[in-house]
Amino acid sequence: MAGYFEATREPEGGASIALDDVEISILRSLATQLLELIGPERGPADAGADPLDALFAEGPSEPPKDPALARLFPDAYGEPGQVADDEVRRQSAEFRRFTESDLRARKRDDLLAMVRGLDEAASGAEAGEAGGGAAVLTLGPEEAKRWLGALNDLRLTIAVRLDIKDDEQAEALFDIPEGDADKPMVMAYVWLGALQDSLIGTLLP
Repeated sequence: MAGYFEATREPEGGASIALDDVEISILRSLATQLLELIGPERGPADAGADPLDALFAEGPSEPPKDPALARLFPDAYGEPGQVADDEVRRQSAEFRRFTESDLRARKRDDLLAMVRGLDEAASGAEAGEAGGGAAVLTLGPEEAKRWLGALNDLRLTIAVRLDIKDDEQAEALFDIPEGDADKPMVMAYVWLGALQDSLIGTLLP
């Protein structure tokens, strides 16, 4: 392993990667920040509340105001960049009310799986289970899918912050000068893309 995911030899599949302390810290920080942006889970107000209330609770009907969240939770109807008519807005609001809460929960679960995996890998390295200053993280098939979702969401969020709208703008990032204030974020965006691509490769038959 050289900083990217590789398929494991387990019959059921999976992926492994070696990460150093800095890489673990960066990934964990990014995942934690996105968890905070998505927000906490909304459930019953107290332990005695009926859990069915949470199951059938309606979510928001309006898109998030934060551009990054709007990218992660887009309208289901209408064309991006075009003004929607009243009927399209009504359909989007109706769909969002009954789906966004579940989608937020899934994205939180993906990010939490990433944080837990990173913490376990770091603990294993500290205990001497991985040598050479690197922690070896091994993911099962389901964990790998959760990581793939988390990496995708992190990359989309950074793309919004960098105002990347198409492939041409993404390619221009490679020409950004060293002293540019966005350079660290650009490096994270490119790295996350490489991690995502390598993890997808382990999931292909």
